Amino acid sequence: MSSTTVKHSAAGELTKGHKKVIFASSLGTVFEWYDFYLYGSLAAIIAKQFFSGVNPTTGMIFALLAFAAGFFVRPFGAAFFGSLGDRIGRKYTFLVTILIMGISTFLVGVLPNYETIGMAAPVILILLRLAQGLAMGGEYGGAATYVAEHAPDGKRGLYTAFIQTTATLGLFLSLLVILVCRLSLGTEAFEAWGWRIPFLGSIILLGVSVWIRLQLSESPLFQQMKSEGKGSKTPFRDSVKGGNLKLMLLVLFGATAGQAVVWYGGQFYALFFLQSMLKVDPTVSYLLIAASLALATPFFLFFGWLSDRIGRKKIIMAGCLLAAVTYMPIFKGITHSANPAIEEARASSPAVVIADPATCSFQFDPVGIRKFTSSCDVATAALTRAGVPHSIQAGPVGSVAQVQVGGATVTSYEAAGLSKEDAKAQGDAFGAALKGALTSAGYPEKADTARINIPMTLFLLWVLVIYVTMVYGPIAAYLVELFPTRIRYTSMSLPYHIGNGWFGGFLPAISFALVAGTGNLYYGLWYPIGIAVMTLVIGTLFLRETKDVDITK
Repeated sequence: MSSTTVKHSAAGELTKGHKKVIFASSLGTVFEWYDFYLYGSLAAIIAKQFFSGVNPTTGMIFALLAFAAGFFVRPFGAAFFGSLGDRIGRKYTFLVTILIMGISTFLVGVLPNYETIGMAAPVILILLRLAQGLAMGGEYGGAATYVAEHAPDGKRGLYTAFIQTTATLGLFLSLLVILVCRLSLGTEAFEAWGWRIPFLGSIILLGVSVWIRLQLSESPLFQQMKSEGKGSKTPFRDSVKGGNLKLMLLVLFGATAGQAVVWYGGQFYALFFLQSMLKVDPTVSYLLIAASLALATPFFLFFGWLSDRIGRKKIIMAGCLLAAVTYMPIFKGITHSANPAIEEARASSPAVVIADPATCSFQFDPVGIRKFTSSCDVATAALTRAGVPHSIQAGPVGSVAQVQVGGATVTSYEAAGLSKEDAKAQGDAFGAALKGALTSAGYPEKADTARINIPMTLFLLWVLVIYVTMVYGPIAAYLVELFPTRIRYTSMSLPYHIGNGWFGGFLPAISFALVAGTGNLYYGLWYPIGIAVMTLVIGTLFLRETKDVDITK
């Protein structure tokens, strides 16, 4: 495209070419998010398949950390591919990223599990997650920049909001495919081998995505910049020096970190909370999350459109504020509506672990090699796996931990030094006794589907996703408008992917560890609340508003 196209865009003209750019960029990005989020949607099954060599609590945390590994490397992908995109072009860079993503996802579908090849299985899985993370680090900035540089003035928020819908649509598509496979195959077959089908099917999406990307032309602003010789030869170096580095840090702590935890709290942690904490049937929880996403997705476009009129920053800050103030009551409301039996049992028969405080550990093991063998750790891990809220009271020094629930007392055991056979026997005996005590006290093994208040649960989940649309809908336009064309891809990608990759990606693992360490179902919410408040303060005080700024420079 020529510089004439740029003038048309600046004049606000809406062309057929603009619509093609939005459709092609968004559809390809949907497929890439689908690939990336399959792992998160199947984290519980993947924990059993690839991390069965450690205890269940550590295995679940380790599986969530493997999910987070893809997020950890996203900033490195942003630095590499962003620099590439600022030097050779937006189009070819995010064509490469989708190839890496699609091939990595397909390989997860054919990877043997832990029982087949041992430790090689989780190691290869993590390597594939790292490849996915690197690819995603280059994808988002390219797609958002590409669309923004085609958008007419006054519609940049609306146009880039289509890119913002892609993450939620990708998650929705992954949930839909999982549901179809689960219902078609049955739970047992799906968890044994059917979970691989959504990963294998991604090869078809890869073919479609590559074909779509090949139809696109380069960004007109990038072409104009290159023709005028104004491009940067070292975009990464130029991005991390002087005032631009300061701006990126302000964007990280004052915008993208809070946006990330609100996003992942409202989608991924909500799903994890339903399944792992409240023991809601997987099919029901997938349907509830999918319905909330479907109902809320149009609001990405609404808040993108609104940001063109009133500004981007104030909408993002409002979303962080609402999340910080209402997360606790909303998640408590989800418990009340999705599994009221937990509340009833806790009120009538609270579970208490009485143990020597010195023997109780904070069970967070990022490398999966620590053994939590004390009687206190055994007891709290069992209660956490059962989704039972509990408290810990100090007992005599050197005493064996006991679990008091209702009128029953169940004595735990020291697992250190036991043979595999003795450990299994003691574990089975303790598990059976604890299960009996919990059942007698009214704690449900699973949420009773008949007692779920579907409308209220769906409404609360929908509210969480509305917060997501508020913080995420305007963010692409906001970031694009803050940085100059010659280093835009790199400069917007780095704070975005550090915020979303590190602050957001580690949310499920950190929050679950907080719950496991305290016994409080809601303690993990303090992490997203704290980050949202930080962003609200820094963003409000130190970041400027943007709307209709000139992005051709």
